[in-house]
Amino acid sequence: MIELHFIMKKLIAFAALSALFLQTQAQTISGRVTSKTDGEPLPGATIVVQSTKAGVQSGTNGEFEIQLEKGKTYQLTASFVGFEPLTKEVIANENAIVNFALAEASELLEPVNISAVRAGKNVPIAKSNLSKTQIEERNEGRDMPFVLKDLPSTVVSSDAGTGIGYTGIRIRGSDISRINVTVNGIALNDPESHGVFWVNTPDLASSAQSIQVQRGVGTSTNGAGAFGASVNIKTSELSLKPYASADVTGGSFNTLKTNVRAGSGLLNDHWSIDARFSKINSDGFIDRATADLKSYYLSASYYSKKTSVQLIHFGGGEETYQAWWGVPEAKLNGDSAALYTHIINNGYDSQDSANLVNSNPRTYNYYTYDNETDNYKQDHYQLHVSHAFSEKLTANAALHYTWGRGYYEQYRKDDDLAHYGLDDVILGGDTVTSTDLIRRRWLNNNLIGTTYSLQADLNQLQLTFGGAYNKYIGDHYGEIIWAQYASNGDIRDRYYDNRTTKTDFNNYLKASYTVGKFTAYGDLQLRSVSYVANGIDEDGTTIDVDRSFTFFNPKAGVNYALNDQSRVYASVAVAHREPVRTDFLDAPVDLQPKAEELIDYEAGYELQTERAFFNANLFFMDYTNQLVLTGQLNDVGSPIRTNAPESYRAGIELVGSYIVNKYLQLGANFTFSQNKILNFTDYVVDYDNGGYQEENFKSTDISYSPNVIGGINITVKPIAGATIDWNTKYVGQQFMDNTSSESKSLDAFNVTDLRLGYNLPVKWVDRLNVHLLIANLFDQEYEPNGYTYSYIYGEKITENFYFPMAGINFMAGLSVDF
Repeated sequence: MIELHFIMKKLIAFAALSALFLQTQAQTISGRVTSKTDGEPLPGATIVVQSTKAGVQSGTNGEFEIQLEKGKTYQLTASFVGFEPLTKEVIANENAIVNFALAEASELLEPVNISAVRAGKNVPIAKSNLSKTQIEERNEGRDMPFVLKDLPSTVVSSDAGTGIGYTGIRIRGSDISRINVTVNGIALNDPESHGVFWVNTPDLASSAQSIQVQRGVGTSTNGAGAFGASVNIKTSELSLKPYASADVTGGSFNTLKTNVRAGSGLLNDHWSIDARFSKINSDGFIDRATADLKSYYLSASYYSKKTSVQLIHFGGGEETYQAWWGVPEAKLNGDSAALYTHIINNGYDSQDSANLVNSNPRTYNYYTYDNETDNYKQDHYQLHVSHAFSEKLTANAALHYTWGRGYYEQYRKDDDLAHYGLDDVILGGDTVTSTDLIRRRWLNNNLIGTTYSLQADLNQLQLTFGGAYNKYIGDHYGEIIWAQYASNGDIRDRYYDNRTTKTDFNNYLKASYTVGKFTAYGDLQLRSVSYVANGIDEDGTTIDVDRSFTFFNPKAGVNYALNDQSRVYASVAVAHREPVRTDFLDAPVDLQPKAEELIDYEAGYELQTERAFFNANLFFMDYTNQLVLTGQLNDVGSPIRTNAPESYRAGIELVGSYIVNKYLQLGANFTFSQNKILNFTDYVVDYDNGGYQEENFKSTDISYSPNVIGGINITVKPIAGATIDWNTKYVGQQFMDNTSSESKSLDAFNVTDLRLGYNLPVKWVDRLNVHLLIANLFDQEYEPNGYTYSYIYGEKITENFYFPMAGINFMAGLSVDF
């Protein structure tokens, strides 16, 4: 509380000083940057004062503000990659407004063209766009989910409680395994789990030029189908001038993020080179939940009028201490009697019991072995080529390769030797059947593939043909690196070993036709998937999976422009999705998973002016055989899912923002929804009699799907170069399984972050920025994620576990651009 009191005093002092500065002779010039072709805003455009070289970047709606000395005349130049720069003269008088409509440039062709997988202005899709400036403002070294956390219908979580290390994101209640993620149009989702492990590419946000999040099925894209949303990330684009930048940010829990970026600018009118190197370290909020993360991004590009080529190489390495166990409910609530029962039911020894009893209730970590860590490296290679046959016809193609390899290490107490294929040990007259040991569970995977698209602009008719082919090979195996009783084991013996081979091939055809104010949109995709897995699983069972799927995914919609500022739209989209590895391996033999089907109905109204933005979007997502979370976890912490024959998500998303004046901007988004399974069978393990006990539910809530999600943003710019950002997020009650049980739920929470930033007025660098994040400003105790499982052992016993987030914490940093 002393820290909070000190901070509030500083904020009050800052506000008072701001009021004094407002009396100076600085004059705010505002405006907007748009495309001359279609009036679409250009977020992230650069606006530079020619006499001083000072500049700003445009926001979400292309808007900008810049402080100039009152009464003087200036030359302002607006520029954006792929567009001709435009210079205008302005006199810095009160209420001066200067707008820029930039014409598309024809000199150089962009080598990475992602328009084939993004939704344009007239596509009837609910979407959010983040510009480079907005990404930078949200990027304090936390993983990508925390950059996106304030977007509509979004809930994020963190195992370590800080947003660094293993993090999660859900959009419309769908977790990352149901969200399609691409980087430059190439799928980032793991082919086996469909998940995205952001920790493998830390600080990717620092190389992101823009991000588009489509909610619902969205447009056809590459990789696994989107069942909740899609996230399309575009990495850095051409900078015409050389640049260099550095950022150092540090704060609570010994967190330190450093990165450096540099680019050559355009060399000899054709070439450019860009690079970034990052390092992030944190002790974590949860006990021992340390993270040691490194990443890099390199690109070399060739640009010309007709053909452009870009080679991109990015990746990272991570070592994170495991924190996926969660805090038992009894520990979190301080219930000593229930905690004792938990210890007995789970067979804790004296060391584990002491750790549980003596730990802080909100930072408890079950693991105590000093190297209980996850160690993984992932390298991505992308080669992009674009060629313009004419102004009306452009082709894009890419080759890509991803290599991931690593393991997590575990200390195991009193494991049966037979579990590892080892013989019992005879010591004198005693037979030893179990041992303490340390094991490593390895994953070595390779993904290679290609993407392609052909885009034709036939005036009123826009056509895109595209697709992708990917082949994945993943090896899973385990080794014992130490054992108290080694028995007949040899070094590097594998106690399990299996391989997965998966191919994924899709083609799509998209068309949009505009007549006056009316645009019709159509999208047809054919996707074929082959999945083969065989070998020995971790528990000694034989894996033998050979499944093939063929999916036809049509989409159609209409868009009607009411005027230059508003539109109405509607769409219907079909998506299919194959089960993932754990669905096959974790399901009971007689409950093998089926492919999912979704029909997504969307309709909305959108208004966009220079000062205001508003979108109301209705959705009804009708699922057949949706794979829903049971609330249980398997032995490596992955959620277990089961098919629900009929289920749906229905709701409305409201998004709005308004620029009140040059000092104040307001924003808000709210989602109100119902998320139901019509008929659900819950399976509870029966240790008394074997098998499962069944319980049937009707019209029950889908797990981890809050009915209300809301956010409020207030941005204040009290003086030139200073920004105060207030973000409040509300997430309603979530159930941890599909039984709608109040006793197995996550409480609603409301959390506020405050960001302060100031561009220091110095002339020896392009920009010198100091920034401060106060996360969880009001020190709320909340848990956005958890899990539950039940079993029969004499009686029905339910175990709940939670992942607490850190209380009030801080990140302060310094960024410099040259």
